[in-house]
Amino acid sequence: MQVLTIILQILLGITSFLLTLLILLHKGRGGGLSDMFGGGMSSSLGSSGVAERNLNRFTVILGLVWAAVIIALGLVIKFSTVVAN
Repeated sequence: MQVLTIILQILLGITSFLLTLLILLHKGRGGGLSDMFGGGMSSSLGSSGVAERNLNRFTVILGLVWAAVIIALGLVIKFSTVVAN
C-alpha cells in the first residue's frame, strides 16, 4: 500500500505541474503568457483556432486525470488507515 501511495503522490506532482503549465499557456483576455511563446503571432496566421482547441482538450483531459489521481490517493490513504487500525 505504501508503494501505491508514493506512485500516486509522484503522479499528482507531475500532473499538477503540467496542468499549471497548460493553464498558463491559454490565451486570456489580455493575451496571457501564451503571447510570450508566439501565441500572439500565430493568431494572425489563422491556425490559432486549432491550436487553442487542442490546448483546451489537453487541459481538460489532464484536469480529469488530476482529479482521478486525487480521488484515488484519498481512497488509498483512507483505506490504508482503516486497515492499519
